[in-house]
Order: sequence, then structure tokens, then C-alpha cells
Amino acid sequence: MSLTRRQKWRIEKIQAERIARANRVADSSQDLENSNAEAQTGLVITRYGQRLLVESESGELVQCTARRNIDLSVAGDQVIFQMNDDSTGIVTALLERDNTLKRANKLIAANIDELWLVVAIEPHYQFDLIDRYLVVAENGNLPIKIVVNKIELSDNMEQVKTDFAMYESIGYKVSYLSVKEQINTAKFKQELNDKIHIFLGQSGVGKSSLINELMPDLNLRVNEISSKSKLGKHTTTNTTLYHIPSGGDLIDSPGVREFHLDNLTNKEILSGFKEFKPFIGECKFRNCAHINEPKCAIKNAVESGVIHQKRYETYLSLVKIT
Repeated sequence: MSLTRRQKWRIEKIQAERIARANRVADSSQDLENSNAEAQTGLVITRYGQRLLVESESGELVQCTARRNIDLSVAGDQVIFQMNDDSTGIVTALLERDNTLKRANKLIAANIDELWLVVAIEPHYQFDLIDRYLVVAENGNLPIKIVVNKIELSDNMEQVKTDFAMYESIGYKVSYLSVKEQINTAKFKQELNDKIHIFLGQSGVGKSSLINELMPDLNLRVNEISSKSKLGKHTTTNTTLYHIPSGGDLIDSPGVREFHLDNLTNKEILSGFKEFKPFIGECKFRNCAHINEPKCAIKNAVESGVIHQKRYETYLSLVKIT
């Protein structure tokens, strides 16, 4: 005898209620188990599946699971957790985040103090690509700085600095260094103290070399985290937070070292050019797209040299391809 649609719905509803009751019982048992454990603040080092590796304030690495009502935690998150009797832990709360980094709406990392966009003399830096990264960062409320690597390959550093003066003039910090020749690397390390960082950039610009320069013992750290988290080979492909010996922290996510515009609207692209903001709303037409419209405040700012022509050209190319 086949079931009616309503009968099927009632059976599914009863099954869902049974599962919910079982989950509540499990959570209650978990609460009893941890009722005598002291609540601690921890830093999420990495995540794989439903497991988290959390670092306590004393520096101990603890493999944790989270209560079912806790939002997804990622590297950089601050959490409250309690120890179990078997030296594992249970995350009971997720603290408020300052910001998040996403790719294609997937949460990658949290509480990032600085993004560093790494570009190089070879492969030669491209202004439109730099601008794309800056737009994404601005829309995520993520402070971003620029690193020009491989300066030993340049035969005209004066021109390189002239090129990047455009970004410095609108408030982006630019650092020039050579990992290979150890030029300005010590100074760069000092800039990373007491903050959480992520390096971004296209393939071949020297991100891996820069990371290895900051953390010569990276392989040892990977092995330690692999052992503690029991992630094995997945450790090298997971988003993971590392402590830099000279100071500061680095969240390394191989899959996010390169990323582009992720479904941003034209309005979001516009807001990603921060030097445009004083002129938004000053155009003759309220719905001005700042492309062909007359009496456009942004176009006037470009013509008067207040906004750089190259930046405006990137804006035009981005709004036309979205």
C-alpha cells in the first residue's frame, strides 16, 4: 500500500523530531560532562570537517569539536572551549569577529589584521590585477598592503616606485624587498609583529619563498599540527594559522593565495575604489554609472587628475565584465 503525501510528511516529521530529541540529549550529556571544566579562551589554528585544532592561552594545542548550535569556526577565530576528560575539548561559544575572508561565499579565515598583496618584478606586476585584489579587500573591510618582491631583477627601481606612488597616494602601504638577496626582509618582519596576516598574489611572485623566509621551520610546524589534529596529508592543503618566530601570525591558505572578484555587483565594485567615495552622490544623475553620463563627478575628478586615469580604466573594465 503506497503512502499518501501527507502520510510521508508525517513520518518525516516524526523522524526529524526524534533526531532533534537525540541531539538535545547528546548536548545535555555533553554539558554534564563539561560542567566542572573551566571555560577557556582559545584561538582556532585549523579546521578539517567537524574538528578544530584550538590553541589555549598557555599555548597547548587541543583537538576540539563544537556544539551543534555554534556557527562554523575557521582559522583566526576566537572561541570559548572546555576540556574533556580525554584531553580533547568542546567549543561552547564563538566570539564576535572583526572581519572575515571569503572566497565564492565560502568562509576562509577570520579576524585578519592585514592582507598583503604580493607582486613582483617578474612576472611583471599588472595594475588591473592589483586593483581587483584591492576591490575585494575593500568590500570585505580587510586592511590590505602591497609587497613588491624580486626587486633585484629591476634595472629601474625609480620607475617601479613611480608606478606604485599611485597606490601610496590613496593610502596603500607599499614595501619593496628581495627575499633572494635579503633586501629589506628584516624591516618587513618587524612590520608583521603582533598582527594576523594573509599573503595573496598570483603564481610565481614569491609568496612561498616569503613564507619560508618568515618561518624557516615551517615543515616542523606542519608536522606538529598534523600530529595534533590527526589531519595527515590534509594539513598542507588546509587553511592554517602559524606563529611567526620574529613576531605576528600568518594564516596560510593555499587555495586563497589567488582569488579574484567573487560575484561583486557594480555597486560593490564602485565602493572598492576608495578614492572614488568622496565623489559618489555628487553626479548630476542619481543613477549615474560613471561611464558615459554627463556631469559625472568621478569622470570630472579623473579629468582634473584627482583620480588616476589607470584606476578609472580598471573600474570601467570591471563593471563591463560583471
